[in-house]
Amino acid sequence: MKTPFKHIQQLLRLNRLVVLTVVLVSGLVCIISLVLVAKIHREAMSSAFVISDRGEVVPLGWSDQREHLEVEALAHLEQFHRWFYHLDAGSFERNMERALWLGNASVDNVYRQKKADGLYNRLLQYSLVQQVEAVHSEISLGTDAHSFRTRTVFHIIRGEVTDSYELITTGKLVPVGRNFPHNPHGLLITDFFENSLRKIDANETTKK
Repeated sequence: MKTPFKHIQQLLRLNRLVVLTVVLVSGLVCIISLVLVAKIHREAMSSAFVISDRGEVVPLGWSDQREHLEVEALAHLEQFHRWFYHLDAGSFERNMERALWLGNASVDNVYRQKKADGLYNRLLQYSLVQQVEAVHSEISLGTDAHSFRTRTVFHIIRGEVTDSYELITTGKLVPVGRNFPHNPHGLLITDFFENSLRKIDANETTKK
């Protein structure tokens, strides 16, 4: 003969079983979630970006970030020098703003010095065009910073007259957070310095 007490005991056992089941399932879900998060984190840490043949940054998973560091550094330096030294009335301000994103105060100091010397005013006032022809960089990869030496060949066009110049710049590249689209390579130019500038003859080549 069943009594109300036995019925209550069965309900309590059932409730305890349900609670235990819920706790076990919740714990299992938490463990699986932690494992998945750890896996996603490892995959994210091993992903980076590569450079296309046009110097564009393309997100892509890879195993060795250092393998493509030199490619990114060369693309970063070439883009900077083309923006910083290509001067014409139509694109001067836009290119200079882009270039300043790629360097620290040392780049800004060079820009301010040129501006104080009236270089930009003369180029724009007389409708001159300073056109970059070639950029060649040598990079020494380090642990925290990467030193570079860049040879830039550019022309100053005065109507029918064209003068060619060779500029040697040096500095360092330090890793920073990527900032799309301002600094997609995640590198910053520091200790930037213009070492030498010379006029070159028309018959000279642009090779290193």
